[in-house]
Amino acid sequence: AGVAALPSAAAGVPVSQKVEVTTDLVRATFDTRGGSLVRMALPRYKDELDDKKPVMLFDQSAERVYQADSGLIPRLAGEAALPNHLTVMNLLPGERTLVDGQNELTLTFESPAQGGVTLRKSYTFKRGDYAVKVRHEVLNGSDAPVSAQLYLQLARDGVVPSSSVFMGPTAFTGPALYTDKGKFQKVAFEDIEKNKADHEKLADNGWIAMVQHHFVGAWLVGDKLERSFQTKREGTNLYSMSMTLPLAPVAAGATQAVESTLYAGPQEEKKLEALAPGLELVKDYGWVTILAKPLFWLLDKLHGMIGNWGWAIVGLVVLLKIAFYWLNASAYRSMGKMKAVNPKVQEMRERFKDDPQKMQQEMMRIYREEKVNPLGGCLPIFIQMPFFIALYSVLLASVEMRGAPWIGWIHDLSVQDPLYILPALMTASTLFQTWLNPTPPDPMQAKMMWIMPLVF
Repeated sequence: AGVAALPSAAAGVPVSQKVEVTTDLVRATFDTRGGSLVRMALPRYKDELDDKKPVMLFDQSAERVYQADSGLIPRLAGEAALPNHLTVMNLLPGERTLVDGQNELTLTFESPAQGGVTLRKSYTFKRGDYAVKVRHEVLNGSDAPVSAQLYLQLARDGVVPSSSVFMGPTAFTGPALYTDKGKFQKVAFEDIEKNKADHEKLADNGWIAMVQHHFVGAWLVGDKLERSFQTKREGTNLYSMSMTLPLAPVAAGATQAVESTLYAGPQEEKKLEALAPGLELVKDYGWVTILAKPLFWLLDKLHGMIGNWGWAIVGLVVLLKIAFYWLNASAYRSMGKMKAVNPKVQEMRERFKDDPQKMQQEMMRIYREEKVNPLGGCLPIFIQMPFFIALYSVLLASVEMRGAPWIGWIHDLSVQDPLYILPALMTASTLFQTWLNPTPPDPMQAKMMWIMPLVF
């Protein structure tokens, strides 16, 4: 007998009902079929396309499918089926709204006995917390021991938001997992579709997640429990990642419980770090991570002192400018010398315009005699570029910028300036810098130096 497979949707499944839970942070909708979380609105965050709507993390609609499932499967293929995420469960009595003065709320589902086994699933929401505690209890009502496996699954459609050159390293949408051995691994929907998904398969630690810009859904379980990781194509444009944990045999009449956490919320780096090893890596900075992480740490410290993310960004840039002052001063001195010798270079170019080789030799002679390094103004810029790319990545990846005001007309640092004042100021300041710099000897290059600020 082979290993039992995870259940797939089939026709003729009994009708279920939806149950809504409201807390201070979320509006969550559960389906009694499997006790699955099928919708979750995050009212504190506005949808990027319609600021009158909240961010919808989990969803079950004509446009999107994204849900968190869990259930039981037998240890081996051919053994009796057990309650799973397609089993219609009974909703036990309890509160559905976290009222003022109440710190937590628990929603419990219980399956009908199947093969003598009942699955009880409890979700506990806490005030001010996006991490939901999920308790799975396996009740063996049969007269023989039962060997089962618990699977935790995230399933969603493969629609990836359109990207641009500016989205860069944080554009990934899709499944991810983490283990101590394999570290953080992303799995593209395209690879699952082609049956080429390459990731860790077995471990006694780790978690699974569905990653998107600024938000994440993740199943977390404590270490030292054996588990396997699977990715699967569930249907047309529908994919899943699951984590399966073999349970110890449950004796007749006994109950076994497994504690887990379902995190569904923003990628707040410090909070993710506290939840599970490596979970903060879902906030993906890409190849500049080694620079981006300390930059975010410094930005967060500045925010703690200043209390405004916009001014914290300004403060961080000022600190970076101070740190690179010696490089910039060297570049400005080099550009000043270039500007001073530019008339000689222009005169020489005119004199030797018919002899390019002689022109090049004379140009190098002038630079040597005047002790000018033609690359002196460029090298400091190249040294600094990785730091500013890392800063851009930090600002793009940090959900803290979402809805954060700065000054006057800037009410949200994660979207464009609605009045385009900042782009105009940037253009004007860059044109001023171009005017300060020496005019390049090549007329076409000189024109480009004026055109590029306008293009940017």
